Amino acid sequence: MMTIGKLSITAGVKVPTIRYYEEIGLMPEPERTEGNQRRYIRAHLERLNFIRHARDLGFSVEAIRDLLSLQATPDAPCHDADRIAADNLADVRAKIARLKKLEAELEHIVSECAGGRAGECNVLSTLADHALCMTDHGHAHNSLHDAS
Repeated sequence: MMTIGKLSITAGVKVPTIRYYEEIGLMPEPERTEGNQRRYIRAHLERLNFIRHARDLGFSVEAIRDLLSLQATPDAPCHDADRIAADNLADVRAKIARLKKLEAELEHIVSECAGGRAGECNVLSTLADHALCMTDHGHAHNSLHDAS
C-alpha cells in the first residue's frame, strides 16, 4: 500500500493529475483509510504508468480510455488497439506537417530581418499584415494555434 504522494513520486505523475484521472474514471478509486486517506496498490501504479506512457505518446484521454478497456479484455482481437494507435500516428504526422510549415514561415520572416528599427522590422510588419498569414484555401489562420 502507498499514499498518493508515494504513487506520484514512483510514477512521475503529479498528485493533482492522479486525482483528475480518478475523477474522470481513468484510474479506479483507491481504498481509503479510516482517516479517509487514499491507499494505492501495485495495480494502481501499473495503470498509472500505462496512462502516463500513453499520454507521453500523444494519445487523447478518450483513446486511453478505449485502450484501457481493451486491456481489460485480453481475449479480444487487437485490431481496435491497432486502429487507435494508427489514428494517433496520423494525428502526430499532421501536427509535424503543420510544424514544418510553421518552421518555414518563421525561417522566412527571420531571414528577412535587416537588423534595423522596430518601425522597419520585417517580423512586426509580417505579423501585422494578415494577408500574408493565409492558408492554401485563402482562410486566415493562427499558425501557432494550428501547430499545437
